[in-house]
Amino acid sequence: MSAETKARDALCRMGERLYARGLVHGATGNLSVRLEDGWLVTPTNVSLAELDPVRLARLDAQGRHTGGDKPSKEAFLHTCVYDVRPDAGAIIHTHSTHSAAVSCLAHTPGAPVLPPLTAYYVMRVGDLALVPYYRPGDERLALAVREVAVKHAAVLLANHGPVIAGKSLTDALYALEELEETAKLHFLLHSHPTRPLTAEQVAELNAVFRS
Repeated sequence: MSAETKARDALCRMGERLYARGLVHGATGNLSVRLEDGWLVTPTNVSLAELDPVRLARLDAQGRHTGGDKPSKEAFLHTCVYDVRPDAGAIIHTHSTHSAAVSCLAHTPGAPVLPPLTAYYVMRVGDLALVPYYRPGDERLALAVREVAVKHAAVLLANHGPVIAGKSLTDALYALEELEETAKLHFLLHSHPTRPLTAEQVAELNAVFRS
């Protein structure tokens, strides 16, 4: 089995996992995997639970559509992240409920998008970046994402949802799940006195696990 065939199968299995876990719904969300000479991206207007390996969109190294069905209208989000993150092997974008809810909150400029409530949030997600709202498909969104993705593997699109880059689909999934669970905790703790990790504790975690 070729590397591309394995990547196609892995992308479809991941779509099923995301749907089964309630992290995507309807035809929302999109996935991609980096190939040696381009990318595989999920097609537009297709449920991630019903992906066909043969019909996945194929893009060349310049992001041009070269095979398969028409790619997601948000494929440019993936290509711009790959352009600035050579370590990224896969990207997951969802509208997962609690993360999307966080993206709709009024955030104080300069403050963390989510507080560092747990060690695993720091280890798997790190410093979450918030990108201002642009309509889906607006290429200005690509420029905004590209700017922050240089330093952030996890990006939250305002009034939209997360875009997570990982070395593999599994790594991206683990980060997405940690983000979603931390967002749940954030709402559960609303109005309760909360003790996030200190700056020193976050620095220690970054030094040990993210260096």
